[in-house]
Amino acid sequence: MHLRVPRPRSLAGQLFAMQAVLIAVVVVGYALFSWISDRGQAQDAAGRQARAVSLAIADSPSVVEAIGTPDPTARLQPYAVRVMRDTDVDFVTIMDPYGIRWTHPDPAQIGHPFRGHIERAQRGETFTETYTGTLGPSVRAVTPVMDGERVVGLVSAGIKVEEISKRAREQLTALTGVAAGALLLGAVGTYVINARLRRHTHGMNADELSRMHDYHQAALHAVREGLLMLDGQYRVALINDGGRELLGVTGDVVGTSVADLGLPAQLTGALLASEPRVDEVHLAAERVLVVNTSPVSGGERRGSVVTLRDVTELQSLTGELDSERGFTQALRSQAHEAANRLHTVVSLIELGRAEEAVEFATAELELAQALTDQVVAAVGEPVLAALLLGKTAQANERGVELVVSRESRLDDGLLPPSLPARDLVTILGNLVDNAVDAAQGAVPSRVTVAAYTEAAGDGSELVMRVSDTGAGVDPAHADLVFQRGFSTKPAGEGGRGLGLALVRQAVRRHGGTLTVTEAEGGGARFEARLPLGDAGSGTATPATVAGRPESGGAV
Repeated sequence: MHLRVPRPRSLAGQLFAMQAVLIAVVVVGYALFSWISDRGQAQDAAGRQARAVSLAIADSPSVVEAIGTPDPTARLQPYAVRVMRDTDVDFVTIMDPYGIRWTHPDPAQIGHPFRGHIERAQRGETFTETYTGTLGPSVRAVTPVMDGERVVGLVSAGIKVEEISKRAREQLTALTGVAAGALLLGAVGTYVINARLRRHTHGMNADELSRMHDYHQAALHAVREGLLMLDGQYRVALINDGGRELLGVTGDVVGTSVADLGLPAQLTGALLASEPRVDEVHLAAERVLVVNTSPVSGGERRGSVVTLRDVTELQSLTGELDSERGFTQALRSQAHEAANRLHTVVSLIELGRAEEAVEFATAELELAQALTDQVVAAVGEPVLAALLLGKTAQANERGVELVVSRESRLDDGLLPPSLPARDLVTILGNLVDNAVDAAQGAVPSRVTVAAYTEAAGDGSELVMRVSDTGAGVDPAHADLVFQRGFSTKPAGEGGRGLGLALVRQAVRRHGGTLTVTEAEGGGARFEARLPLGDAGSGTATPATVAGRPESGGAV
C-alpha cells in the first residue's frame, strides 16, 4: 500500500496560521490583563464610594441631632435605608462609639456589636478595609461622627465583594465582545492578505520557493543567450550574464531605464516598443543581435521579456555564403562564356582558319591572365585578392566595370593578427556590393577600389576606398546611410540597410573611421581607415598617396 506523504503547508497558509495565533494570543492576553486591572479598579472605586458615603452621613447635622435623642434608631434607620437606595451601596451601619448598631439592612442585627475594626475610627480617623461581616465579604469604610471634638458615633458604609465581582464580570463581558470582534476582524484581514499572497506564490511553500529561486539563479547564469526583463515603466528588472555581455553594459543596471543604457537608437526603440518583436536583427556596439520581445501577461502592462541571440558569426558566415553564391553564379556565367569561346575556336579550326583560332584563344588567355596579375600585383593579401577577383566577376555579370586603383598596394603578411580576414571581407565586400548596386545602370557603370597602407602618427593605418559612378549620397543622409534599415533602394527579401551598418560596426570595433563623400565626377566615395600600429609602416606616405590617381586598370 502506497502511503502518500502530505504536502507541506504553503507559505501563505503558514503565515495565516502564525498571524491567527499571534492575534489570538494578543487579544486573550489583553483581555486577561484588562480583567485583572478592572477588578482592582472596581475594588478601589468601591472603596472610594463607601468612603464618600460614610463621610457624607457623618457630616450630616441631622445624624448628629438624631444621635442625641433617647431613641436614635427611630430616626436613623429610615435615613440609612434611604441613603443605601440612593447611593447604591449594600449597607449603611450607624453605631454608637462602642460599636453597638443603631441601623442595619437586617433589622434583626440592630443592637448587636458591629463586626469589623473600629479602633482607628474611635480615635477620630477614617479608613477603608475588606472584611467579612454579617452580609459576607465586603469593602467598607468606617468614619467617626464628631460633635465638636468628641466622637459621638460611628458610620460604616460598604459594598459586598460579590457585587464588585458582578460589576467586573459585566465589564469582562463587554471586553470579551470587543476582543472577539477584534479577533474576527484580524482573522478576516489576515485571510484576505494571505489569499492574495497565495495567488502571488501560486500556493507554494517556503522550500519550493527557495528551490525555485536556486533554479532561477542557476538557469540565468547558465543560459548563454541574453535575457532581459523590463517592468511596466521600461526599467530593467532582471538581466543575466549573457544579456550584459551582448548589450555591452556593466555595473548594476537593475532599476535603470532602457533609454539610459546607452544602446543604439534602433535597438532602444525595439526594447521600448509596446508590441511584440519577433526575430528582429539589430546592431549593438560590437555584435549583431536577434531580438525577441514578449509582454508579460496579466491584465495591465506588467512589463516585457526580451531574449537576445548573438548572430555576429552567423551574419558573417551568411555574408560569406552570399559572396560564394555570387562567385558561383559568376563562374557559371564565365563557364558559359568560355564554352561560347571554345565553340568559336573549334568552328574556326573546322573552317580551316587555324591561325585565326590560335590568335583568338591566345588573346582571351592573355586578357584573363593580365587581369589576375594586375589584382595580385596590387593586392598581395590573399583574402582581399580573392575577394576582389570574385567581386570583379560578379560586377561584370551585372554590367559594372570594377577597377583597382593604381595606388593600391597591400603586400601579403602586412596585416597584423588583430585584424582578422573575416572583418576585412565584411568591410570591403559590403562596400563593393553597395557600390556595384549604386553604379548598375549608370553611364559609365564603374566601381573603383583602392587598398593600401600609409603612415599615421606613430604607426600606420589601412585605407580601403571604394568609389562608384552612381547617383551619390545626399549630404543630409551622410550619417543615416550607416544606420541599420536605411536604404535608398527598394527593400528585398530580408530587408535592406544592414551591409553598411555592419561595415561601420566592424570599423569601430577596430578603432577606425568610416566616411562617405562625393566622388570625382559624381557618385559616392566610401573610405574606411583601420589603425595597424607599427605594422605596415613605411609603405606609402600621405604625400605620395595623395598624388596617385584613383583610376586604374579594369579587373
